[in-house]
Amino acid sequence: MPISIRLRRFALVSSILGASLAASLPAAAQGAYPDRAVRVVVGFSAGGTTDVVARLLAKELTEELGQSFVVENKPGAGSNIAAELVTKAAPDGYTLLMMAVTSAINQTLYPKLKFDITRDLTAVALGAKVPNVLVVNPTLPINSVKELVDYANKNPGKLNFASSGSGTSIHLTGELFKLQTKLDVAHIPYKGSSPALTDLVGGQVQFMFDNMPSSWPLVQSGKLRALAVTSAKRSPAAPDLPTMTELGYKDFDISSWFGLMAPAGTPAPIIDKLNAAVNKALAKPDVQKRLSDLGADVQQLSPAQFSAFVKKEVDTWGPVVKSSGATAD
Repeated sequence: MPISIRLRRFALVSSILGASLAASLPAAAQGAYPDRAVRVVVGFSAGGTTDVVARLLAKELTEELGQSFVVENKPGAGSNIAAELVTKAAPDGYTLLMMAVTSAINQTLYPKLKFDITRDLTAVALGAKVPNVLVVNPTLPINSVKELVDYANKNPGKLNFASSGSGTSIHLTGELFKLQTKLDVAHIPYKGSSPALTDLVGGQVQFMFDNMPSSWPLVQSGKLRALAVTSAKRSPAAPDLPTMTELGYKDFDISSWFGLMAPAGTPAPIIDKLNAAVNKALAKPDVQKRLSDLGADVQQLSPAQFSAFVKKEVDTWGPVVKSSGATAD
């Protein structure tokens, strides 16, 4: 056989073997991840707690992994627009979702969702848990939860409470409060905490149960007045604020949480690398202090632990949505 033919056959066999070997390797082993910018999609407008936590982690991931992690806000439909976008993205680790408790609530709130977060997304890492805080416009003569209830009863139909969107934990906390107090107040949904807080400060709405990290700076500056927190224990960021449970309200151990998710099918080495980077960031004293100052509780879980946590949250919030009568309006 001529040498030229044997060389061509050898080259062909080598090419086939090389392609076969490459296909058998995990995607993460075929190149250094990440080798370009990564999108972190947030389902709410800039300035809300989900956005605050996303930007903090994006900064840390950029420093740790050497590529830009860019936050992209896609508000609307109670964060479903962002979640669906990520479920349809390539499972290569370059499109991530900063998911909030809202997504777990939406699995029941929206019966016709085109996706399932426990099936179409892969858990990466839980970032933080935060209590909600009941805040009011300081121009009102209200300095306690009791005074808020009394004022609302004396002014039926005149008070509105804001939320970051229908079906969010912020909305459902307000509905639970309304249910227990039987107050005649109206719900005003916004596309995120930031625009809701803007109107609360401006007096267009009168009170709100908001995630502590986004509202606490406004409390500290005197633009809002805080009345109580919704966690089981008092917040280290506000030790003088009573809990709703202390004040006699039932089932008010409510916290919001925020964590990174990736499209289902994202290779395990990429998930593990991201999880390690997030948990390394959360272990930094300066990151812990910043989150603690905002009232957030740092949570470091493995991908498997976070996956189990998300499934439990879906099961927990389902009955709450149904019993509250909340709808996706």
